[in-house]
Amino acid sequence: MTPPPRAAHGTPDAAPPGTTAAPGLPREARRLAAEAVALRRALHRGPEQGLDLPATQRLVLDALDGLGLEIRTGRALSSVTATLAGAADGPTVLLRADMDALPVTEDTGLSFASRTTGVMHACGHDAHMAMLVGAARLLAARRETFAGRVVFMFQPGEEGEHGARHMIEEGVLEASGSRADAAFALHVHPNLPAGTVWLRPGPQMAASDRFRVVVHGRGGHASAPHTACDPVPVACEIVLALQTMVTRSLAADDSAVLSVTRLTAGTATGVIPDTAELAGTLRTLAEPTRQRLHEAIARVAHGVAAAHGATAEATVETGYPVTVNDTAFTDLVLRTTADTLGPGAANLLPAPQMTAEDFSYVLRAVPGALAFLGACPPDREPHEAASLHSSRMTLDEDALAAGIACEAAVALAFLAGRTGEPAR
Repeated sequence: MTPPPRAAHGTPDAAPPGTTAAPGLPREARRLAAEAVALRRALHRGPEQGLDLPATQRLVLDALDGLGLEIRTGRALSSVTATLAGAADGPTVLLRADMDALPVTEDTGLSFASRTTGVMHACGHDAHMAMLVGAARLLAARRETFAGRVVFMFQPGEEGEHGARHMIEEGVLEASGSRADAAFALHVHPNLPAGTVWLRPGPQMAASDRFRVVVHGRGGHASAPHTACDPVPVACEIVLALQTMVTRSLAADDSAVLSVTRLTAGTATGVIPDTAELAGTLRTLAEPTRQRLHEAIARVAHGVAAAHGATAEATVETGYPVTVNDTAFTDLVLRTTADTLGPGAANLLPAPQMTAEDFSYVLRAVPGALAFLGACPPDREPHEAASLHSSRMTLDEDALAAGIACEAAVALAFLAGRTGEPAR
């Protein structure tokens, strides 16, 4: 995606009178900005990986203390589920932040850089937690003005550990006493203008699966390949055949990415090995295409191997589903963002991203949306900034206030729309 021209940094002013945004939210969010930045930096200094994040969980719990929330922690993972009850019964909206870091050695030079060797918040989850705590503060202060409940979902294990699925199994969608009616999440993006929000109806992010093919040949002396069945050229041919399969068997508008990222074989230059192994990732935007390519990977591997007198084992490890935004909720987010942060802050994402997100599990269960929050650092243009998952990734912390206001405004707008009462 080519980012649009750079917008001004920081949180845009609230929309003028007459819009439907809850008045004062951007101003109140800016008042919380210093606190949010401090929390984000504390989380950034002490990143943790996976499903067990005790120090991160403690920081989140301490930050939520005193807000009058019903708190529940996870059994199989270090999650935090906090429920805010409004002035009367009504629908439930869920807001989510992921918590875990990546196995990346930080190279930003920041004063608050990671102190954990080989681990970094390189995907912005520290910012997500800080923003959601800020949104909880804004909404807790307005609890007498809305009917319904807000569930704040702080989720470990987004980076490949299926943390959202684990939390669903532990009942996060029913945390308020009834099933959530909608869900929303923001994900910071350093390659989009700071303070802007981007999403689209339908597929927003791809499904992600891993595949592995082991080719079994027959080893021998490298000087006499005719006496062996060399698995190496067979594996290479499978790599090319898989690429051809995607480009020749799918329509141009049926997006899929298949990348072979590892090819290994042998231990000595004079020996033809018995086996060769290749592995990679598959990204798709439609479930039928996903299933079709799962089957095709095995078919191609077996067919190419058989043509050379070898055999192949092909396995596909199913990862995260497609992240699909509900059309009506996407429209609500765009309208609410424009009303709250200004018309230039709300943007329709021109095309899906082929990255993956386990918030997709939540959106399979309830309608809602995931949106990107631009956070390009102030000393870079969007196309120049280090990307997510980079050891040099940094953010414009002024964008946190925009995220706080957006999350709170979307929750209030949804509750107002469902109850027929205006957000105040």
